[in-house]
Amino acid sequence: MSRTKGEHFLSLADLDASGLAALLDATSANKASPIPIAAPLRGKTIAMIFEKPSLRTRLSFDVGMIQLGGHAVYLSPAEVGLGRRESIADVARVVSRMVDLVVLRVHAHETIEEFVRHTGVPVLNGLSDLEHPCQALADIFTMRERKGDLRRLTAAFVGDGNNVAHSFMLACALSGTRLRVATPSGYEPQARYRSVAEAAAKASGGAVEVGNDPVAAVRGADVVYTDVWTSMGQEQEYERRRRAFHGFQVNRELMTHAKPDAIVLHDLPAHRGEEITDDVIDGPQSAVFDQAENRLHAQKALLLRMLGT
Repeated sequence: MSRTKGEHFLSLADLDASGLAALLDATSANKASPIPIAAPLRGKTIAMIFEKPSLRTRLSFDVGMIQLGGHAVYLSPAEVGLGRRESIADVARVVSRMVDLVVLRVHAHETIEEFVRHTGVPVLNGLSDLEHPCQALADIFTMRERKGDLRRLTAAFVGDGNNVAHSFMLACALSGTRLRVATPSGYEPQARYRSVAEAAAKASGGAVEVGNDPVAAVRGADVVYTDVWTSMGQEQEYERRRRAFHGFQVNRELMTHAKPDAIVLHDLPAHRGEEITDDVIDGPQSAVFDQAENRLHAQKALLLRMLGT
């Protein structure tokens, strides 16, 4: 089962523009034909080692493996205890002798990097504090599905410059989309992600702009994306963040500045009434639940890319 390091998928930065386009094409094919006649991953098993709760990530990989003829094993925090009950290195060595791929959903990106150093099979980043590349694939696919040519689109990300923002920046940059990010001062995306995204955008013909004005970001946008203001593990910062993000809610008034046919994205779970209002997330411009479904089709594309013969 030995694999090479180059077959891991830890970041959208692991892809070039053609690689992303190929995954989006495969996602489209998966959605058109959810159950393949053949079982391309028959005999393959993945382990899902999660430190954080999950709905969409766990369900999409579990159902995806079933539809592709393989099997998924979920290992909870209590069962594994990465770095606590057992060292990350020992878990990696044991698990990689029994499965074909590992999906990690962790608090710290360093956990994934440590795991990769000791594994013998491909590792897939199911979420870390720095990136959420699986989500970004579904995001950019939903944009293409709803709006067509990504190179003609302007997207706005309004809220926290977090892991979701990092991966969305990279996805937009690789696909040639013009992206405007608006966060409160002090909550911007990390400089290194902005640098990588700007370089990719320059090559693709897209653009990445970061500022602090949500109205300016949304003005004339085809896509408006938001995420929670307080992510898992930041609960002690809730009141401070709620005050800092005042004015960054995606609501009906903010949406008047976007194009009339703009779509709204949110990676879920949503804190309704905080970063987004009910009338927007449940309204006619919302593509949020298509976006959630597309996690399944995008994850199957990744699994086929990494495990297919």
